[in-house]
Amino acid sequence: MTDATKTIKGPATQEFVDIDKIRDGIVILKNGGLRMVLLCGSRNLELESIDSQSAIIGAYADFINSFEWPLQILIHSRKLDIKPYLASLEERLKVQENELLKIQTAEYIDFMKSFVTLSEIMVKRFYVVVPFDPIESSKEGPLDKISSLFRPMSKKPEEIDDEKFRGYQTQLLQRTEHTILTLAHVGIRS
Repeated sequence: MTDATKTIKGPATQEFVDIDKIRDGIVILKNGGLRMVLLCGSRNLELESIDSQSAIIGAYADFINSFEWPLQILIHSRKLDIKPYLASLEERLKVQENELLKIQTAEYIDFMKSFVTLSEIMVKRFYVVVPFDPIESSKEGPLDKISSLFRPMSKKPEEIDDEKFRGYQTQLLQRTEHTILTLAHVGIRS
């Protein structure tokens, strides 16, 4: 094999992911930290009155200021593929016996096709990640953490025994309950 045809193999993707495993619904990181991921609902402020908007914004400020630990809020947007939905409507159209319903279904299918071509339909999912980092797991300094972003994980994950895990799990669940309750004050279910 010549030098020009040699393929350089880089590190595997798993080496860049900080997740070691998932246990009892809790994400365990390679550094021993624990994370709970909450799927949250949403609120459309545009549909609320001005007074309600002000109250919701105030509740959100209280939500953010109530934490003594960092939170991560993730928004996952994905274009919705409605082709399977349209196909199921067309199947129903074929077996529909009522002529009026047949016409309405055909018009609805045409409307949906034109609507989708004019604007993309997006599905948004909202997540809140609640962290718990045991004191023992923070052996790195700030510069070590920053430099580790640019290199793959080379160290072996820290093992957590059952007793420690249960203690950490209790503290993480307390944080999670606090997060769920304060989100409820904003009107967001999680």
